[in-house]
Amino acid sequence: MVTRAEPVAGAPAPAAAPDVTGGSGRAGRHPVVRLWGQARGGRARLIGAAVVGALASGCAVALMATSAWLIARAAQQPPVLYLMVAVVSVRALGIGRGVLRYVERLISHDAAFRVLGGIRERFVAHLAEIAPAALPLWRRGDLLARTVDDVDDAGDAFLRGLLPLAGAALVGTGTIVLSFLILPSAGTALAVALLVACVLLPVLGARRSARTESQTVQLRADRTRLVSELLDDLPELTVSGALPARLAELDRIERANRRVAAGTARAGGVAAAVAVAAMGAAVWLATWFGVPAVLEQDLNPVLLAVVVLTPLALTDVVQAVGLAGTALNRACAALRRLFAVMDTPPVTAPAPARPAELPHPAGGPTIRLRGVCARWPGADRDALTGIDLDLVPGRRIVVAGESGSGKSTLIAVLLGFLTPTAGRITVDGVDAATLDPDAVRSLFSWCDQRSYLFDSSVLENVRLARPDATGEQVLAALREAGAGPWLDDLPSGIQTRVGEHGRAVSGGERQRVALARAVLADRPVLLADEPAAHLDAATADLVTERILDAAADRCVLLVSHRPADEERADEVVRLAGGRRVDRPAAPARPPARTDPIA
Repeated sequence: MVTRAEPVAGAPAPAAAPDVTGGSGRAGRHPVVRLWGQARGGRARLIGAAVVGALASGCAVALMATSAWLIARAAQQPPVLYLMVAVVSVRALGIGRGVLRYVERLISHDAAFRVLGGIRERFVAHLAEIAPAALPLWRRGDLLARTVDDVDDAGDAFLRGLLPLAGAALVGTGTIVLSFLILPSAGTALAVALLVACVLLPVLGARRSARTESQTVQLRADRTRLVSELLDDLPELTVSGALPARLAELDRIERANRRVAAGTARAGGVAAAVAVAAMGAAVWLATWFGVPAVLEQDLNPVLLAVVVLTPLALTDVVQAVGLAGTALNRACAALRRLFAVMDTPPVTAPAPARPAELPHPAGGPTIRLRGVCARWPGADRDALTGIDLDLVPGRRIVVAGESGSGKSTLIAVLLGFLTPTAGRITVDGVDAATLDPDAVRSLFSWCDQRSYLFDSSVLENVRLARPDATGEQVLAALREAGAGPWLDDLPSGIQTRVGEHGRAVSGGERQRVALARAVLADRPVLLADEPAAHLDAATADLVTERILDAAADRCVLLVSHRPADEERADEVVRLAGGRRVDRPAAPARPPARTDPIA
């Protein structure tokens, strides 16, 4: 059965995700270092983009230096042929700056998108590994924010973080060397200005910037999560009167987000001001040291223009360095949220390298649980302890107990969502741990209390259980589930659409569709987790009666609070505190042979 992953009774509350980013090993490495480690296949492109970006910035610096030389030399009115090389160079550098910047954008974005595509793919694949047992560790909507917004922010670590820093280091070093060769004092002054603007000030503001960007990422995630919950639960919130409180919370998040965004804008303005001030100081110092050198004939007047004007070309480079720190801090905050999920260990054991063959007895499989214990992720104690149970073909079992007693945990263990921490599960005597988990899972069909309906037709919603089923088979499954009279009244029959989240159908009709899925799947064991929890008494009687009215070769395990369901069962399993408190039934014997005796 296909259902939406929801918190299960006995599972830990989804208030906070596990903080695993500060541990040892790979989880203890800096997020950007881990991101670079996962950039296989894109590293060469990123390095190439850094080189091309440095060349583009170098063209801008060379264009300024050449233009300064050309203007100063032209003022001396030399023969025009003396200026032709400089004139051609100015044109070439102007064209080269634009072309190289365009190429750098193509290479860097292609590499970043490849890396981000790989991260998103690994992130979703890991969600599939830990689902559904570990998903309640995060709020609804939060995983969506991590999958979309946080992955996008992670790309800024390269595009707006590392690449501008690499380009600034190469171009700044080259410009310092050029200025030092012309006038050592001017080169030294430029080096000091770049160190102050690109190293000292960003380091001093790093802690505040990191805090601000972490708040930005968290507030955006909270907004996405809250909007998602509002859209999903709008009718319930409106009826219960809780909508104004949720809207007030959203307004609070928006106000906090505006304050943080204003802080980020101020940081960008400071970065621009620092860039202009630093390069202005470098120009002033170059003039301060250059004019006396010209007067003393230690420096050619034409080169004075080069030394004085060249630092102005570094203004954009210095500003990009200031913004790079902000981008890196935001990327780090997003990466920590991503890696917090990706570092969550799977809650199920890996498939064996050489799985044993799944038994296929003629009368159906017999599944036995002996001393089974299980624990939810993040919990400090087992939700099941020492459970013994036999699932025999044709047997109807009702599991009863208070909320949190372990009923839904038992279902999760049988479905393979949780691997037992102790005990043994066998399928016709074969240890389930030696079998392919997907093969074991194929023995069960699942009818949940909140089965998810897609915005499609009744036919397509039921056919999820068996995509190759024909319309006649789907219709037969629906009638077996007790949905015949309802189908007869529908305007388009099984082609009628159920609406978004199944809002066009009632709770009883939803459960009949869920039961029809289980019937259509035709698995040896039917698991039903409180399918009548949200139904009126009459509808609940009809639904549970259909579930317990199983075929002779199908075992039914029904989780229920209803005493009436216990009267129809062959065995009642009572749980309290994760333990079985009733007396286990005697091992069921195989059905007697009915063959005539010779």
